[in-house]
Order: sequence, then structure tokens, then C-alpha cells
Amino acid sequence: DNAMEGGAQQSSLQEPPGPGGVEQDGVPGEWDGGEGPPEVKRSQPLFIHGSSRPVLPEEPRASSLPAIPNPFPELCSPSNSPILSSPALGQGPPREGASHVVKVFGEDGACRSLEASAGTTARQLCETLVRRTRALQDQSWALVELHQHLALERCLEDHEAVVEVQSSWPPGADSRFVFRKNFAKYELFKSNASLFPEVMVSSCLEANKSMAHSELIQNFLNSGSCPEVQGFLHLREPGRKVWKRFHFSLRRSGLYYSTKGTSKDPRHLQYFADLTESNIYYVTQGKKLYGTPTEFGFCIKPHKVRSGVKGLKLLCSEDEQSRSCWMAAFRLFKYGMQLYRNYQQAQARLSQPSWIGPTPLRSVSDNALVAMDFSGCTGRVIENPSEVLSVALEEAQAWRKKTTHRYSLPAACQSSPLSAAIHRTQPWFHGRISREDTQQLIGRQGLVDGVFLVRESQRNPKGFVLSLCHLQRVKHYLILPSEEEGRLYFTMDDGQTRFADLIQLVEFHQINRGILPCKLRHYCTCVAL
Repeated sequence: DNAMEGGAQQSSLQEPPGPGGVEQDGVPGEWDGGEGPPEVKRSQPLFIHGSSRPVLPEEPRASSLPAIPNPFPELCSPSNSPILSSPALGQGPPREGASHVVKVFGEDGACRSLEASAGTTARQLCETLVRRTRALQDQSWALVELHQHLALERCLEDHEAVVEVQSSWPPGADSRFVFRKNFAKYELFKSNASLFPEVMVSSCLEANKSMAHSELIQNFLNSGSCPEVQGFLHLREPGRKVWKRFHFSLRRSGLYYSTKGTSKDPRHLQYFADLTESNIYYVTQGKKLYGTPTEFGFCIKPHKVRSGVKGLKLLCSEDEQSRSCWMAAFRLFKYGMQLYRNYQQAQARLSQPSWIGPTPLRSVSDNALVAMDFSGCTGRVIENPSEVLSVALEEAQAWRKKTTHRYSLPAACQSSPLSAAIHRTQPWFHGRISREDTQQLIGRQGLVDGVFLVRESQRNPKGFVLSLCHLQRVKHYLILPSEEEGRLYFTMDDGQTRFADLIQLVEFHQINRGILPCKLRHYCTCVAL
């Protein structure tokens, strides 16, 4: 008190002015609402300021400058920013209505970028690629998800959203989509009895002894449900490189394995994986990367596992038939009736005509076509319908003679160069590839009976090899050229059955089995993107 009375420096601790008062130079303002300043109670708190001059509240002032719009509004809102919230970086689901870039690779390593919406399915993307590559349209074209650093691959189902699958990849990973054939995609609906062996669904047969095995499996497929599959599998222990053999059972509640032999007692059953929240992959290099006991490995990858080996559930079967059975059962367990609807839609697309629309449309050029006769010096229009029919029959007969001339055994001096090179234009001919590459190519496109290709022989420089898949195994048949009385022919049975060229040989075995274990059904082909 004495210091303030003596004119000492004013303290920064000041009482707040009353309502309506304004401070200037630390002096309380005048009260304009009454005769004098309001009474300040000593119990009121004091405000502490950083300087002797009190801080005045800022009032909004009208600016003379016009408002400048933000030129990059998308950078200020992470939820709407394609850079800060890109699905490719794994930071959220893809936005509806936005277009995304999807890169698709061919089996030759070539890449093509496509623009797809968030709801584009794998089937729609395959149909686009078929049109752009001018490939033959069928239901065997598929989009394969490939993780090269993990040696995992799986075929996308027709109804899966491609952009959603791509958004689940970790940033910077070498994951990609591959466009190729997969003849085994719907094989479970065609040859189900061989795909589900009786010994692996014996628990179902015990409850339905009066029903045949094939009929029982067909009932399961028609209802969109999965039979109870069981069998021995090798399991890799988490965090270790040790593989142990357990008896697994796929039930309606999930996948289990028994800790005591083949016991099905609930006390010995251990829950293994939730298949509804996981994807099933083939392991392509199991022995090299994971030390699998056999080459028939597969993996259960939960959705929450984005990168790395940690969290993967690695399994290994004894043979290819067992692995195919488990993979088909997992697909039925996860997708159920949706998988059967995909198959029905694929069959319906095959029965539809290739044109777009309910009825075929005739072009202007088709309507302007008329029958002509060019037998004389000048052409004339044929107006008589009976004469038009006879000319058409004569022309068809002439084409038939030209076709049979190619299948006749020609002289070596005339058609041997043609017979030696005409097969190079066919999609089933793959040139000089090795035996190992052939088995890998057929394995990637589906180990289905009748899948084949023709290649040059590495041991015989003049011979060829027909590689054929039967009972999930690839077999190789040597084709040798030979000459008799100056005529060149090709044979696989020491000359008992002779063919003028390789095209005739392939077409014959597509209709007749001959010495082969089955007919030639599907040829392996690779398209250039």
C-alpha cells in the first residue's frame, strides 16, 4: 500500500473493469450505466496479464480486400482428398463413384492400366480385357491376385470388387493382378465326384448310407452348402519352421484340428481359423520360402494381416488331389450359394449370342448383299432363287475340296514346308519351352483333364511334344515326323495313325481319344496385353 501511495510502478495485477468499462493505459474506464463506477467486491478473482497493458478482445473488422477462394480445397479435408486418403495406401475403403486405376499384367510380364469404378467386379474387368485383346470369350478367363514377396496367389471370384481387393494391399508391396486362363474355377460343379474323394467326406456318408457318393455331393453343391471335409494336413507352428501333422475337420462352425490323433471328441478339437474373414491362397514356392514338406502348400490369410509372414496360417497336403479338395471346400464354405450363382451366370453367358441386344442387327452392308455370277466375262446379278441355291451349293463343294486337299498326304516337295510351319499360327503351340515351364504353365491355368499344349521337343530337334493333363498330372507324348513314299506325316504311335500336319493331329484328338487317356478339351494360351 505504501509503495502504491508513493507513486511506485503499477503492478500487473489489476482488477477487471466493470461491464461496459474500457481501460486505457492501465486506468479503469468510466461506468456509463450509472452515477459512478460499480462497486468491486474484494472476493472477486484478479486477472493476470503478461504486461501492464490489458489484452483487449479482438472485434471482427470488415476488410476491404475481397475473399480469396482456396485453390486446393481437397488438401484441407483428408476425408475428401484423393492424396491423403487414397485407398491404394490402405487408409480406407474406396469411394463410391470415383474412378480408380487398376494395373493388370499378362503372363508375359506386359502391363495394361484400366480405369475402374469402386463397384467393378472381376468378371466385368475380364470381359473388358477380352474385348481389348480380341481373345476368344469363354468362362475360363480369370483375374488372379498375386503376392510375389509371399509366393501366394488366388483366383478372384466373379463377384468380387477389384478396387476393394487392391485397396487391401500394403503400400509399396509387389502385389499385382494377372490376367490368364483358369480352367479349374468351376470344375467343382462339373466333376464333383472326383474333386471330393469319398475318403475325405466319409462322415457325411455315414449319415446318408443309402445315397450314392456323387448324388450326395451334388445335393450339397445345389444347395450352396459345403460337405464336411476331413483329412491329415501338415501345419507350420507359429514363429517356428517346424511342421507337424494333424487331422483337420471342416465343419459348419469352422476349421478344427485334433490334438489327439483322429479323435473328434470336443475336448481334443482345437479351433484353427475363421474362413469367413480370410482368403485362401495357393503357395507357389513353398519349399524355398517356407520349407514345406511337399509342393502342395496353401495358406489361410486373415484380412487383418496386411504384410509380412506373421499371421499367415500355412498348411500343406500330401498330394494335389487333397489340396484341390480342401481349396474347393474352403470356397464353398466362404461364398456358398453366391459361388453357384456365379457358375450359373457364366453358363448363361455362353448360351447367349455374341452380339449386343435381344435380336441380331443387320448392318447396311448386309442388306446390300446380292448373289452374283462371275463365270462369264462380266458379272451378273442372279435373281432366280433356285439358281442362287444351286450356286451356293457349288461354291460350298469347291471349298470342301480345298479343305480335304490340306488333309490329304501331300508330296514332300510341295507341302512339307507348309506342314512344318502351319502349326505356328495356332494358339495351342508354344514353341521351344522347357518341360518344367510347361508343367508350371498348365498348373497355373488349371490341372483339369484335357488341358494341353504342343511344343517343340528339346531332345529331338525335328520332333514335337504334346503335353496333356490327366488326373491332375501332366503327361508328355512325343510326336515324330516321318516320310513314306515321298510323303511327310506325323505320328505318336510309330506310324499306326498318321496325320498330314499338327493341326490335323490336334483336331482328331479333340474328337477321338486315340492313344491318349482323355480327349483334348482346353488348350493353354497366353494373350499379349
